[in-house]
Amino acid sequence: MPIDATQPYDDQNIFAKILRDEIPSKRVYEDDFALAFHDINPQAPHHILVIPKGRYVSWDDFSATASEAEIAGFVRAVGHVARAAGWVAPGYRLLANTGPDGHQEVPHLHVHVFAGGPLGPMLARPLS
Repeated sequence: MPIDATQPYDDQNIFAKILRDEIPSKRVYEDDFALAFHDINPQAPHHILVIPKGRYVSWDDFSATASEAEIAGFVRAVGHVARAAGWVAPGYRLLANTGPDGHQEVPHLHVHVFAGGPLGPMLARPLS
């Protein structure tokens, strides 16, 4: 169910629990700023989630309140994941949903990294 990205951070969200090792994940990358792991419900042949280690509800929250080091570290982590997986040459897609209209389902910023073949149009259907 989509969430309101303007609400305060919820320490009980699934990604906060993954960061605290309360829920297992198949990790592919971790540094001081980010954690990357396989999505448990992949929407493409390859689907990895990258999350910042800080308490940020959405891209809006992160871009407005994260430090320059956190922003740079997170963006570099996303790029590292794609390069390490060999997805740069064939191509990949990044997606960060924010708020109800963006269909954000977890109140912790996360970037989906999709790859593994032609990914089709950007939106499933035209907006009216």
